[in-house]
Amino acid sequence: MSRKSVNQDHSSAWVVQTWLSFVLSISATAIGILYLPVDGWVKGFMGMGLTFTVGSTISLTKTQRDIHEGKKLTTRIEEARVERILTEHDSLK
Repeated sequence: MSRKSVNQDHSSAWVVQTWLSFVLSISATAIGILYLPVDGWVKGFMGMGLTFTVGSTISLTKTQRDIHEGKKLTTRIEEARVERILTEHDSLK
């Protein structure tokens, strides 16, 4: 009852695409804010909103990853306990 851990690495093309997407979206939004025909206070407020949105998105994704990793660890521990119980049960026969 052994399971191998499968490590799924991302391809370099995927990593490049995600970074380009991130940089382009932030750049386009920042340029859009800079060229808005509004007062500097409004631009500052929108820039601050963009910054907080990016920061909270990063925190959210990290939290979701940590929860997922924690569930994987808990599952591995439970599987090891079950395997040990089954091994001990078989040796009693």
